Amino acid sequence: MSTPFPFTAVVGQDDLRLALLLNAVSPAVGGVLVRGEKGTAKSTAVRALSALMPEVDVVSGCRFSCDPDSPDPGCPDGPHEPGAFASRPARMVELPVGASEDRLVGALDIERALAEGVKAFEPGLLADAHRGILYVDEVNLLHDHLVDLLLDAAAMGASYVEREGVSVRHAARFLLVGTMNPEEGELRPQLLDRFGLTVEVAASREPDQRVEVVRRRLAYDDDPAGFAARWADEEAAVRARIVAARELLPSVRLGDGALRQIAATCAAFEVDGMRADIVMARTATALAAWAGRTEVLAEDVRQAALLALPHRRRRNPFDAPGLDEDKLDETLEEFGGSDGQDGDGDDDPDPGPGGGPGGRPEPDDAPQGDGDAAARTEAGEGGEPQPSGGAGEQSPARAAEPFRTKVLSVPGLGEGAAGRRSRARTEHGRTIGARRPRGALTKLHLAATVQAAAPHQRARGRSGPGLVVRRDDLRQASREGREGNLVLFVVDASGSMAARQRMGAVKGAVLSLLLDAYQRRDKVGLVTFRGSAADVALPPTSSVDAAAVRLESLPTGGRTPLAAGLLKAHDVLRVERLRDPARRALVVVVTDGRATGGPEPVALAGRAARLFAAEGTASVVVDCESGPVRLGLAGRLADELGGTAVTLDELRADSIASLVKDVQGSRRAA
Repeated sequence: MSTPFPFTAVVGQDDLRLALLLNAVSPAVGGVLVRGEKGTAKSTAVRALSALMPEVDVVSGCRFSCDPDSPDPGCPDGPHEPGAFASRPARMVELPVGASEDRLVGALDIERALAEGVKAFEPGLLADAHRGILYVDEVNLLHDHLVDLLLDAAAMGASYVEREGVSVRHAARFLLVGTMNPEEGELRPQLLDRFGLTVEVAASREPDQRVEVVRRRLAYDDDPAGFAARWADEEAAVRARIVAARELLPSVRLGDGALRQIAATCAAFEVDGMRADIVMARTATALAAWAGRTEVLAEDVRQAALLALPHRRRRNPFDAPGLDEDKLDETLEEFGGSDGQDGDGDDDPDPGPGGGPGGRPEPDDAPQGDGDAAARTEAGEGGEPQPSGGAGEQSPARAAEPFRTKVLSVPGLGEGAAGRRSRARTEHGRTIGARRPRGALTKLHLAATVQAAAPHQRARGRSGPGLVVRRDDLRQASREGREGNLVLFVVDASGSMAARQRMGAVKGAVLSLLLDAYQRRDKVGLVTFRGSAADVALPPTSSVDAAAVRLESLPTGGRTPLAAGLLKAHDVLRVERLRDPARRALVVVVTDGRATGGPEPVALAGRAARLFAAEGTASVVVDCESGPVRLGLAGRLADELGGTAVTLDELRADSIASLVKDVQGSRRAA
């Protein structure tokens, strides 16, 4: 077993370390979601935490880690005899993004269950993580059906496995820790709310701190065991402090004043439900215990709000998480504790990993301002956008207000990643038939299995009530669900589109479709063309908010190299098919259909469009032509693409309901 990097040797990242330690002190806080760019020690810190967790007592021989003081009465390995127990380190179980459902919740031996009526159950990762840590790296990339199972287990504290009338239940209470890079896509709101705390991490810009990071990493890589030994005393001190804080925790008093501040803060930031209040209360109590106090102070409430509320406040999908700290301070001051806990006492609690009281970073190190405002400023909202320079280039127009769109789907039946857009063969969904299993059986089709086994019962010597089932009789259920697609936007940013009102409407329409792609778990890409060339403004990604930012700052002006835009989009799709051949694409071309610049621009654009038609790529042209005289060029382009056209007005009027039928009809006609 490899030696983990010591937790106390992690440089900086005070908020991350504090959030993890608070969960070690009080697992009831509910876990941590760590958001940040790659290479910021997210996974290193999480894996190092397991070495600091106190040991747990378990019933000897129990595969489900039952507590000997209060064993689970429904444990599949029970009932347990009193007195037999053993101590072991708390486990940290990693859930791979590509894990199967059976690997997560466990698997039943369906053949033995049918033939013998025996509940032969092989525990999964949820059983291994009981009373420990369940760690999901890149949690935002986790498949929806696994997310659903995690939500159920987190809500009920138990895992249920049910297959064709055979049911197994076991306890599954764990500390859920997830890490993610927001550039690769956001997390489902339901799972986001299940994380007690959230932390934003970023690499330090201080040269001295970066030097120390590199120095420690190289020393660890050269001699992991020796490096860990040099930090053994610090690790032991933190481990002892966690144990002491756990013992102190039941004695910590959460006064009415602190509770009033918690309730007022959650109300001021308009969080939904009551989970935020409960998490803040538990976090503030854990902060006091970590600082060695038995009273919760206003500073504990403030730090708890910074950790527990950013991912719960109401915000638009493309807004970055964050809190307005000035508003937070005003709320805490207005609703100061009536029982004398106003945070201005003479107490000088022990500093935590962040250097401030209770592990809170000092004000000089704290992030300033509203994360929302920063995101809006970057996206070009608020005030006039600044010109970006360049010959024939106009300053970016602001996007019009987005609106709700109907579904644009790819025709046919795919086999891509799980999502919510187009029809696909999936492991989850409605059953449409049965087939022989390829590999391990995951979803039994009971009727088909019985039908396959029934004719052979006499030949197999059946004498009792049980059905004699052989491996060849088993049938896998074929299911149909929904998949996510690659929605590639090809946006005309030339001079003919540059009228500010029209370009604002165009951006509003594309932003609306981006919102729809966000909700349907699609990948998106953005190709723009103007002047003499086309650019990939955003390679295909699951981060829809990144596409929204690029769209907002899109400059306009110059000629209309339509062919270049289509050819660039074709290259993007070609590369993406090599990376992810199962994910089907939908190309959305936003243009007035004009083509200028170079020899025979219209003919060249037609030839480029026919490449998509020849490959059967689903496409939609959003016709942005305006004025009393319309040339119908976008409609001709749609015909060349083998797709359909819809005007910008029709798109904004929410009259896109028949568009899917038009797309499918045009593909069948072709």
